[in-house]
Amino acid sequence: MPRPINILFVSSEARPLIKTGGLADVSSSLPAALRDLGLDCRLLLPGYPSVLERCIALTPVANIAAPADTPVQLLLGQMPDTHVPVYVLDAPHAFQRPGGPYQDASGTEHPDNAERFALLSRIAAQLCDPHSALAKQTHWHPDCLHCNDWQTGLAPAYLHYAGRPIPSLTTIHNLAFQGVYDPDILPRLGLPAESFAIHGLEYYGSIAFLKAGLFYSDWITTVSPTYALEIQAEPLGMGMQGLLQQRSHQLTGILNGINTADWNPSSDLHLAHNYTYRGMAGKRRSKTALQTELGLNKDAAAPLFGIVSRLTHQKGLDWVVQAVDGILAQGGQLAILGTGEPELEVRFKQLAQQHPHSVAAFIGYDEGRSHRIEAGADIFLMPSRFEPCGLNQMYSQRYGTLPLVRTTGGLADSVTDGKDGFSFAGDTAHALWLTIERALAIYHDPKAWRRMQQTAMRKDMSWEHSAREYVALYTQLIAATHSS
Repeated sequence: MPRPINILFVSSEARPLIKTGGLADVSSSLPAALRDLGLDCRLLLPGYPSVLERCIALTPVANIAAPADTPVQLLLGQMPDTHVPVYVLDAPHAFQRPGGPYQDASGTEHPDNAERFALLSRIAAQLCDPHSALAKQTHWHPDCLHCNDWQTGLAPAYLHYAGRPIPSLTTIHNLAFQGVYDPDILPRLGLPAESFAIHGLEYYGSIAFLKAGLFYSDWITTVSPTYALEIQAEPLGMGMQGLLQQRSHQLTGILNGINTADWNPSSDLHLAHNYTYRGMAGKRRSKTALQTELGLNKDAAAPLFGIVSRLTHQKGLDWVVQAVDGILAQGGQLAILGTGEPELEVRFKQLAQQHPHSVAAFIGYDEGRSHRIEAGADIFLMPSRFEPCGLNQMYSQRYGTLPLVRTTGGLADSVTDGKDGFSFAGDTAHALWLTIERALAIYHDPKAWRRMQQTAMRKDMSWEHSAREYVALYTQLIAATHSS
């Protein structure tokens, strides 16, 4: 019996060990789905304090050559929820510090981020090279390297200059984050001078970690088919559209799935009232419970709009601010959870103070409250100017809360207007408002609303389909490497 395909999945974050965004959700769920399909997929993560604290059964498996005053080890453990094997790069000088993975406690980017994530990428490449001292210590060798976003972008470059022992794939979760640094850092990266070129990691006179991944990888994926098309042109190409056009024959959009165990209204422990599409009484009770929790009027007939989001211009939430008066005039309510740009935070807090029984705004993040908003709201607002994939629109569908989205990226691929949600193509607050009016008209038709809820809740949003697409890609890349 042939051994399973071995995949090294390298990321800068994975839930529940460390999370700043959707990358962490994907880095947790996709490896687990791949293992369910029979692959031996293992994670490689930086050894942040929370990773070292929460990972299960960490054991040293390799010592890594480093200066005497900066000991570095590779540990092997398991994810606490899925038991996916995790290699942890225990480099205290790089990763054990206060603050988040990319910024310090004051929100300032760590000044040595280039060196920190170059180290992560270099270790990933060494694990993939069977002739490296590190690979010989681990007694496990991947058949394909799967990199994610700019923090791992140098790994395919290191693999290239090691003779490309195995194929690599880079997934773009958000092209807006590129890891751009001064070219003076090149000697500290351990890459040859020739790599600083247009056919390499040079990007408008700087070094871009993400461009390295896009240029040196054997294949590129994005997190939705529509986003894969959008990034091949301005404005969403973010300066890399030329390279992406050239590699369009090696660029695939695969829509993310969601963790259907965590996001399940029939068993969600964050809810006092569970429900399924066959029986929605629990959803009605969840709405009343949410209104009580947030201090809103307990009005079962009031359409309750929910937002769980980064509060940024990208998310189209300035349009929502302009639509609030209209929502309230229609008897609606609004529940907001998130953090982001100060002016949006202030504006939503002002709206909550002005309308305390109709608008609730919580600046920050609360996992339980995010689940309760998904369950208790009627309509979920997600009018993003661009959205590579998005997950909340799928969480909403799963909970029978109809998403109202702008037609872009993964939102276009996961929401069908009038069937399992509402969408609009314009880029103005007026276009958003017209769609809100359409949604409210159907909301006041209970039978039509229930049909849409059931259609949304019955969709298969699990990772299995997406994981099978990745398996097909890995198999293709491995076969091509062996035949060359």
